[in-house]
Amino acid sequence: MKFLFDEKIDRRNTGSMKWDVDENELPMWVADMDFQTAPEITASMMERAGQRVFGYTIVTDEWYEAYKNWWKNRHQFEIRREWLVFCTGVVPAISSIVRKITTVGENVIVMTPVYNIFFHSIVNNGRNILENRLKYDGDAYQIDFTDLEEKLQDTQTTLLLLCNPHNPVGKIWDRETLQRIGDLCVKYHVTVLSDEIHCDITEPGYDYTPFASVSENCRNNSITCVSPTKAFNLAGIQTAAVIVPNDNLRHKVVRGLNTDEVAEPNVFAAISPIAAFGRGGEWLDALREYLWENRRYAEEYIKNEIKGVSAVPARATYLLWIDCRSITGDSSELCRFIRSHSGLYLSDGNDYRNGSGFLRMNLACPRQQVEDGMKRLRDSVKAYESWVCEPS
Repeated sequence: MKFLFDEKIDRRNTGSMKWDVDENELPMWVADMDFQTAPEITASMMERAGQRVFGYTIVTDEWYEAYKNWWKNRHQFEIRREWLVFCTGVVPAISSIVRKITTVGENVIVMTPVYNIFFHSIVNNGRNILENRLKYDGDAYQIDFTDLEEKLQDTQTTLLLLCNPHNPVGKIWDRETLQRIGDLCVKYHVTVLSDEIHCDITEPGYDYTPFASVSENCRNNSITCVSPTKAFNLAGIQTAAVIVPNDNLRHKVVRGLNTDEVAEPNVFAAISPIAAFGRGGEWLDALREYLWENRRYAEEYIKNEIKGVSAVPARATYLLWIDCRSITGDSSELCRFIRSHSGLYLSDGNDYRNGSGFLRMNLACPRQQVEDGMKRLRDSVKAYESWVCEPS
């Protein structure tokens, strides 16, 4: 293997949020990877560090070209330079945009279950969450468009926060679905804010569709947040971009990001996207192959070894959404039990709303770690079923 995805990296005692756990625990919860990033990125940062001067940094022409070329070549979407705005992260961008595009007391629609930090960005800014609850038929999640249109019609609704591809269910929204969302939002004067941070983590042979690429309605009524941090394991670098084709919307976004002081890069935030998008494609393709082997292994193991539990099929993200509803109606209790029993640390489906009875597992780690996690999950589920059946 050219890239050492099987290599175990000891991240304990390094200030890692993920690995700040007890010695016997196996963290497979928060969405960062246990792989070294692409060597081209490391080399570019080490070269820059070698200068030994870390002054104020600007966004260079190369940064704009890196984003433009990557989306054109990878995702068949031509981005104009003036559409791009630097930001220190997708979450800071979302919070800033919620503050700038909406006012206190207005409604923001989210499609649940969805990334839990969305709720913080809405509630902490004094806005209201409107849940458009996705429907799961045992095979795939779908949007309830009747409910969505009803919520869009509310005159207090001014923003729809889209997750494309969708975290935690791993759904790639197809072009027809995105166009329908776009048309409805234009009809009811609701702006679309699309979080597309997981867009480069798709099953080999599959690509996602950028929301803004679908139609004129989608392009002129949307704000898109993107970043290399998820695909290239750069979450600690604090780098992202906001794509805003509409001039009026972009003016508001730029003013909001600058007011909130999240529009200026640190040294490595400015150069890492250039290396990632400019020279990291081969590494990313190899990573995707490895991740989907991990997913196939986990899905087969659950199917064959863990009764009462099933994996939700997914085409995107390195996150496994696990359906445990046949053994419990309380995924919070199950999540706590698993961690206590085996040390396996997963995410509780309740954190994402409309996810009761589900667990989320991060598969972006060496295969040996996935195998360990699966065995711990199997043993914990067996023990949990025995525990809940014990007479009180």
